[in-house]
Amino acid sequence: MDVALGGTFDPVHDGHRRLFERAFELGDVTVGLTSDELAPKTRHVERRVRSFDERKEALEAELESFAADHDRQFEVRCLEEPTGIATEPQFDYLVVSPETKDGGERINEIRRERGHDPLEVVVVPHVRAEDGDIISSTRIVEGEIDEHGNVRDEGDDAAEAN
Repeated sequence: MDVALGGTFDPVHDGHRRLFERAFELGDVTVGLTSDELAPKTRHVERRVRSFDERKEALEAELESFAADHDRQFEVRCLEEPTGIATEPQFDYLVVSPETKDGGERINEIRRERGHDPLEVVVVPHVRAEDGDIISSTRIVEGEIDEHGNVRDEGDDAAEAN
């Protein structure tokens, strides 16, 4: 089975890791990584996003262990538009988070228009930080939490600066 998922993944966190785990349970994985042009358009909050090459390198390093654990293959491809790679006929599954479920439905509309079978859209629940809110890259970049959802103390930044 071939599995698609997409995102910006900057930085990668435990919520992303849950998506990756589920994807590799289902089959070989192709990740659509947002291009430098698309990445800022997919953000709810304006913030700096690392370059495609930097994000791709970090993402591949993360995916290698999941692929090895499940004896699967993976590929990272550039995503130029939100519906991107998942509209291609070879995929069987699309792994999404709750807020991107509607995008999965739109992808299936496009697939039907093109004469392709619809994908099974697999929704993976959010991972919660220790404060009960979801883990997100934006919260990490803003210094609220770390990649595992641990709340950062205000003193953490001062300690890191020294």
